Amino acid sequence: MEVELIISVLKLTMEAGTPLLLGTLGEIYAERSGVLNLGVEGMMIMGAVTAFASTIYTGNPWVGVAAAAAVGGLMSLIHSFISITLKGNQIVSGLALTMFGLGLSGLIGKNYIGLTVRRINEFSIPALSKIPFLGPIIFQHDLLVYLSLALVPIMWFILFKTRIGINIRSVGENPAAADTLGVNVVLTRYLCVFTGGVLAGVAGAYLSLVYTPEWIEGMTAGKGWIVIALTIFSTWNPLNALVGAYLFGGIDAIQFNLQPLGIPVNVLKMLPYLMTIIVLLMVTRKTIRKKIGAPAALGIPYSREEK
Repeated sequence: MEVELIISVLKLTMEAGTPLLLGTLGEIYAERSGVLNLGVEGMMIMGAVTAFASTIYTGNPWVGVAAAAAVGGLMSLIHSFISITLKGNQIVSGLALTMFGLGLSGLIGKNYIGLTVRRINEFSIPALSKIPFLGPIIFQHDLLVYLSLALVPIMWFILFKTRIGINIRSVGENPAAADTLGVNVVLTRYLCVFTGGVLAGVAGAYLSLVYTPEWIEGMTAGKGWIVIALTIFSTWNPLNALVGAYLFGGIDAIQFNLQPLGIPVNVLKMLPYLMTIIVLLMVTRKTIRKKIGAPAALGIPYSREEK
């Protein structure tokens, strides 16, 4: 019985960590290019309601996932236009995007409260899912979990082993120097922020189509802010993001198993956000930011005329 409980908790940890992992991978690319996007929460919640509504009308959850990705991408372009083209304040723009997403999703989602959808089913990988202990934990999930796992090495390789990745990192470190060498700073930042928006939308779709296959207003419950903290926690590295996402997912998953011990539910729900606050407080110190390798131009608009 104890083994079954451990398997159940670890499997739930992967499921709880998947939307965090997807969102963090996208935000890593955005911030590596020098753009801070605090609108992740808004993009995730809009992805959730869009995926749910699209699935209700089409009966196909994959249409919902595609629609969520499109909405997340489109919302990210709003942030890109304000912060990159207009060179506006990235923090203000991101916060506005989050408030916009939370408000609009609540308005759109009123008609879907109490409804259920066809969720994305699990797909057990033949042979591997039969491996004792590890099989049920790792190889008995839905396709979005496998997608998030596959993206980790792919996005790491692109970022650190390809010319594209060199361009992204150079734009985030010294955009003026990158521009001088022929790198299109504006296009690079737009594409990275768009990638972050798409993955945030898919993360939202996972919440409403898999993790909790229904629409609940505010169902992201601050997960977008955890993504921001995880981006820092991972030191802007996709491989570290995997560890961080499952760590935070584990804190979320273990709540259900600690409740019988008499620990107040509200205290348990507070744990992931307490961890988020601690991480954010740590990186406000310049010495720590420098040690963990924060992109030098993060949050700083680039103007060719001022280089």
